[in-house]
Amino acid sequence: MSETGARTSDYDYDLPEDRIAQSPAAKRDDSRLMVVHRDSGSIEHKRFRDLAELIPPGDAIVLNTTRVYRARLLGTRDSGAPAEILLLRPLGDDRYEAMVHPGGKLKPGRRVHVSPDLEVEILEATERRTRIVRLRSTLPLDDAIERYGHTPLPPYIDRPDEIIDSDRYQTVYARESGSVAAPTAGLHFTEQLLNELANKGLKRADVVLHVGAGTFKPVEVDDPADHLMHEESYTLSAATAATLNQVKKSGGMIWAVGTTSVRVLETVVQSDGAFTERTGQTSIFIRPPYRFRAVNHIITNFHLPKSTLIMLVAAFAGYDLTMRAYREAIDTGYRFYSYGDAMVIV
Repeated sequence: MSETGARTSDYDYDLPEDRIAQSPAAKRDDSRLMVVHRDSGSIEHKRFRDLAELIPPGDAIVLNTTRVYRARLLGTRDSGAPAEILLLRPLGDDRYEAMVHPGGKLKPGRRVHVSPDLEVEILEATERRTRIVRLRSTLPLDDAIERYGHTPLPPYIDRPDEIIDSDRYQTVYARESGSVAAPTAGLHFTEQLLNELANKGLKRADVVLHVGAGTFKPVEVDDPADHLMHEESYTLSAATAATLNQVKKSGGMIWAVGTTSVRVLETVVQSDGAFTERTGQTSIFIRPPYRFRAVNHIITNFHLPKSTLIMLVAAFAGYDLTMRAYREAIDTGYRFYSYGDAMVIV
């Protein structure tokens, strides 16, 4: 391929550092909302609380109900020097796959002391440069992680986590614990807005995709086809499948909240456009050219340059329109990334 949008470098852009949101908006639904129209190429500017005006009755809105757990463990090595463990996923028998820092010092056999009640033993290194670790605690493990762990804010938020993050780096509908990053498009929703959507006649459909640290990993190869996509576990229930199938049968549209919901829906949808109950792992990499079979509209945040997420948006909205929308967002003062503003693609 030689068309624009085929190379990783096509998705680079310059973002002033002060546009990276370091904290959430005062109110969740007070964040800005860019409305991108695929048919006309026009762009509008609204507030997230205006979302209900855009979605007609009878459509479905798909929410990822994963919950972020306190996966960042800060401690010391035997020497007393600081160390950090980011738990990625449980492997059973108190073992986790984890990212560690400093990587050169945390070799198999080393230990990190988090508290008198919690210690991390490095067991082995993986081909992905992560570690397999074992957690040892005098408390039930979930309790120890909750007590001593920190909210795993993304690396571009240049501050320690605070009390506010335990609430605001979590959607109001979060239920199933398992993510090391929030499905950030959902951070803008309030209970009031969800009720407004329900009262208008929208159908709510929940999915689960546990977000891994790979979601932040930039594409480092020139050809995106050579990028090794991370796997994430997902669940689409029988009830959600039935809701989505009924909405489609009735002529309604499906609005996916966040790239995580998009990835679940596009993984599960069958060749005839129907949905069925499924649980598994997905490593789907959606980039141009891709034909969407499940999703009609996407609500999302503004993503990192050269990331798989901006490529997904470009596959849906079109490369040229996506990059024009990003340029306009920069020019008009939108806040970017996890705690930033939102975009809806209609």
